[in-house]
Amino acid sequence: MDWALRSCGWHGHYTYEPDEQDLADRLRVETVAGAAWRCLRCGTFVPGEPVGSGPADHAPEVPRGRLLRDRWLMRALAIERMSRGLVLVVAAVAVLKFRSSRQTMRAAFDQDLPLLRPFADQIGWDIDQSRIVHLIDEAFSLSNTTLLWTAIGIFGYAGLQMVEAIGLWLVRRWGEYFAVVATSLFLPLEIYELTEKVTALRVAALVVNIAAVVWLLYSKRLFGLRGGGTAYDAEHSAESVLSVERSALAAGTDR
Repeated sequence: MDWALRSCGWHGHYTYEPDEQDLADRLRVETVAGAAWRCLRCGTFVPGEPVGSGPADHAPEVPRGRLLRDRWLMRALAIERMSRGLVLVVAAVAVLKFRSSRQTMRAAFDQDLPLLRPFADQIGWDIDQSRIVHLIDEAFSLSNTTLLWTAIGIFGYAGLQMVEAIGLWLVRRWGEYFAVVATSLFLPLEIYELTEKVTALRVAALVVNIAAVVWLLYSKRLFGLRGGGTAYDAEHSAESVLSVERSALAAGTDR
């Protein structure tokens, strides 16, 4: 897939007229329809006035190539994190609602449970040995303080997920570090949960989180890996259309 063309198809081309005349000449061609300027993302020459102009050093950052693909992946991960955060917020609100209405819900549960026994006997479901029923019964025995701290803990975890999602969506360096640290902190807990019971959801969540940490560490060169931030910035700059044309000018190469 050509990520640059896909992005330009969604958001439009981005052309730029640098103040440096020799560099501007390399980004412009004359056509029968007038001047056409080279898109800094996909490299296509687009007829019409440039979108931006000014010194080349002030040109906006326009990701392309592998860096553009990485941006798509980061935003997909951000959507997953934000979705998880919203689910956790709903869960925390449900815990608070349960805490405030526990007595009413307990009375309804005790009243309705005997009504389920004839149906359970017909389908071979032993209510007395049901794990779900036991979990509900244990939930009713929790104190208001325990339920409150449980809700606070869930809200806190949801906040971590949302901060991580925002940092990844905005493609910020701090977001990448935050995502690696926050995700790594909970990996031991996820592994421990698998030792208790293996489910498809738990395995999928663990695989996604491990893959996200490894990918961010390697591709974004975090914590000094593969040259660190300096090497990452140099790699980004090397793929810029303006950087390529500047190098060509310095080498005296024709377009």
